[in-house]
Amino acid sequence: MYEKLQQLLDKTNKTAYQVSKDTGISTATLSSWKNGEYRPKVEKLKILADYFGVSIEYFLE
Repeated sequence: MYEKLQQLLDKTNKTAYQVSKDTGISTATLSSWKNGEYRPKVEKLKILADYFGVSIEYFLE
């Protein structure tokens, strides 16, 4: 999942910090996803999907 997020960050020239500020999802949460410690909940995926203009399924592929 984080690889997809990283692709969107690169594509939009945004940082995890910017996404955190804009969405309210903490940088710690984003890091825990990156490290494979936690899997994102559907509510958080929906926020990210809306933020980047993609479907939730994009993250699940």
